[in-house]
Amino acid sequence: MWASNASMALVTCPSRAACACTSSPSISFFSQSNSYSSTESLIVRRASWRRAGIAGPARVLRVMATADLEKSGAGAVEAEEPVKIDRKTADWQKAQKVMEDGTIHRGRVDACNSGGLLVRFGSLQGFLPFSQMDSGRIPKDGSKALAEIAKELVGDLVSVKMIEVNESERRLIFSERQAVLEENLRLVEEGSVYNGKVNSVTDFGAFVDLALPDGTSSVSGLVHISELSWDPVRNPRDLLEEGQMVRVKVIQLDKERKRLALSIKQLETDPLLETLDTLMPVQTQVASEPIEQDAELIGTSLPGLEQICEELLNEEGITGVTLGRTRLEKRVVSQDLELWLANAPVEGGKFSLLARAGRQVQEVQLNTSLDREGIKEAVQRVIGRVP
Repeated sequence: MWASNASMALVTCPSRAACACTSSPSISFFSQSNSYSSTESLIVRRASWRRAGIAGPARVLRVMATADLEKSGAGAVEAEEPVKIDRKTADWQKAQKVMEDGTIHRGRVDACNSGGLLVRFGSLQGFLPFSQMDSGRIPKDGSKALAEIAKELVGDLVSVKMIEVNESERRLIFSERQAVLEENLRLVEEGSVYNGKVNSVTDFGAFVDLALPDGTSSVSGLVHISELSWDPVRNPRDLLEEGQMVRVKVIQLDKERKRLALSIKQLETDPLLETLDTLMPVQTQVASEPIEQDAELIGTSLPGLEQICEELLNEEGITGVTLGRTRLEKRVVSQDLELWLANAPVEGGKFSLLARAGRQVQEVQLNTSLDREGIKEAVQRVIGRVP
């Protein structure tokens, strides 16, 4: 056999033009070892060359130890063109790059089985599990079985993302759900308002499917419990139910993590930004005399308001707090004491707040050197300190 220190080179047959062996190509092995004094020949048919993946007519090559080349006095060494990389190997490499780049692949569905779909990727077949199919394909009423849906997709093109590429284990796994989500997120704009349908309600909020501008796509986002209402919400199920139509605002769009944060309350007026005169017009104070029971309520101090006024005086920039107009509303907004800010700017060092609890509303006037934003921050700090 070959000596361990023998190096190898490829040369063309010296008499290639007139060589009689061109009709029966051969490879000759020459060893540096003295174990073999004669040449061993191996006849290789053209068909064998084709199976080996070598294009064009077979060429006669001698594989010789470098020392033998020197002894033979052979001159120039002509290298044979490299054998092309196996197509499947190349496709595995391409699949790996597609996954790393996060590219969406459009592949044809070749077939289906009991677990999912077989999707074409070049010379490879990848697997799309039913669990990774776009949920929009699956009717919630159960009118179609997964097997029926899968059969209808055979021959169609689907958009998928690669979520696993493992050449050694021959595993190529796709996700249509991730691809559809990424494509739909491109249609969503942060700050925009959409109609949506409540998909599910949980203890921490509600998932809403947005109806996107193209009329066919949808994408699901979360309305966190803190974004359901300006009023405290203990159980989201008290406000929403599955299938309910709502309007939501996109407040955060994370395309990298494929997450969508929505809000319902931000489509309503922030109580801290409410115009005081809208809720308490001056003329309503003299429009009619309150009935006896209402008069008694109006004369009652709002619980906790005195403590809040004292805390406001502890805020830097607030030098005076006095109580102003009072009135009763027709309905109970909240039994808890709330503070709202007027929309009007600070004028002459004066600014008005609105305290409310139950049906009772009380104006609170501030003497301050703060601007409106500074007052809002001061009020929020006070609310955080007062139990």
